[in-house]
Amino acid sequence: MTDNKITTVAVLGTGVLGAQIAFQTAYRGFPVTAYDISDEALEGARERFIRLGHTYAAEVEGATPDTIEAAQARLHLTTDLAVAAQADLVIEAVPEVLDLKRSTFEKLGALAPASTIFATNSSTLLPSQISDASGRPGRFLALHFANRVWQFNTAEVMGTPETDPAVFDEVVRFATDIGMVPIELHKEKAGYVLNSLLVPLLNSAIALAAGGYAEVDDIDRTWRIATGAPLGPLQILDIIGLTTPYNILTHGSGADAELALWLKENYIDKGQLGVATGQGFYSYA
Repeated sequence: MTDNKITTVAVLGTGVLGAQIAFQTAYRGFPVTAYDISDEALEGARERFIRLGHTYAAEVEGATPDTIEAAQARLHLTTDLAVAAQADLVIEAVPEVLDLKRSTFEKLGALAPASTIFATNSSTLLPSQISDASGRPGRFLALHFANRVWQFNTAEVMGTPETDPAVFDEVVRFATDIGMVPIELHKEKAGYVLNSLLVPLLNSAIALAAGGYAEVDDIDRTWRIATGAPLGPLQILDIIGLTTPYNILTHGSGADAELALWLKENYIDKGQLGVATGQGFYSYA
């Protein structure tokens, strides 16, 4: 890579959002290496990429069998972190656990060329909580996507005081190149713009359900009717997957910790993680 030009991309983590980021990037013409920790996880990724191809065919204007096939051909899967580390831009989409993210970037820092840019897709953690572990804080920032990236196509770009402005600008350009609308944050904010607005709503919905104040469907129906929103907050949580809000809530104390425990006992321990498992707050065929 020269002059910070991004031509190849790696995505670490092939869960719901990681798979979407990888597929969207490949669909827009970039070679993408998708990394996960096991062959079993990569088999799940292959299935997600197939389903995403069907979704793009149905929902993305201009998508054709040829463009979808070309996107699939640009996707390469690996369990070798050293292979993923060779990209111009590495986007981390591993679970929302600070120690895991830091250890991941510590390993990457030892494997990647000096020119590689590192980006975290963390939902709530600040990039400055992670950047020093990478060994290259000047080439580290946050690049945050919303679920259903082809439809809700914001990409929030947030650096630290140490992030090289040229790196920040190149990641903004990259976001535009893959069909996103870049949202530039001028300084660090836990939750960025989107989750600063969204997480309090989702947590309030969990608290209403956990407290037995109203039925799940009535909580969502109230939000949909009163605001005109297409989805209620508990429906949104099922799409995100309940592991992510659980991990976020465990960072808190008091009421947040109680909600995390309620989610764990009533859903996560039962394998009811949302749409991906066929059961969360709602049941899915």
